[in-house]
Amino acid sequence: MSMNLQDMSEVEKVFQRFDTKGDGKISADELSAMHFLGSTTSSDEVSRMMEELGSNKDGFINLQEFGDFCRENTGNKVMEVLDRELKKAFEMFDEDGDGAMIVRR
Repeated sequence: MSMNLQDMSEVEKVFQRFDTKGDGKISADELSAMHFLGSTTSSDEVSRMMEELGSNKDGFINLQEFGDFCRENTGNKVMEVLDRELKKAFEMFDEDGDGAMIVRR
């Protein structure tokens, strides 16, 4: 699975995966929820990601901050972590490996 995080529609899709509350911002708790998806991201890494992505220092990452970060830092270590974790999360829902997610309610 390859993502072009220069494309704003792809950035929005990634953002929405982390914005589990749907409130237009990603909190440290939402970013930390990657652990429930099998992530090995440490709490220190999550803190660093929040600091680096949250440019206005309000304790959240909004879509604008996330988009700016993706455009400016696609080769950055933090972006690599986000990409890796998103792929892991997707693979958990792609039960038959066909590239489509199955979400059960």
